[in-house]
Amino acid sequence: MAKYLFVYHGGGTPPASPAEHKEIMDAWGQWFGSMGAAVIDGGNPVGLSSTVKSDGALVSGGGANPASGYSLIEASSLADAHAKARGCPLLKRGGTIEIAEAIDM
Repeated sequence: MAKYLFVYHGGGTPPASPAEHKEIMDAWGQWFGSMGAAVIDGGNPVGLSSTVKSDGALVSGGGANPASGYSLIEASSLADAHAKARGCPLLKRGGTIEIAEAIDM
């Protein structure tokens, strides 16, 4: 089985209430639970990113499509990773997921 990095982008505004926060977290828990042992690292949300340019300069602001979090998921193929990603609650909140195979070195 291969490992796939899921990089999350966007996902709407922060929850407006503790009840909404719980609803969102429960949805993530159900999604991860549906994948069982395929979840290698559920990951975390991330703060606003900065970019190191080829000349070494550091640029703040998150870039054109800043990452909002990540996970590491085991899947048999890109098609399998895609099928797993389609259940992510972030998609229902307007976010997107970038999928890349993690290559063992």
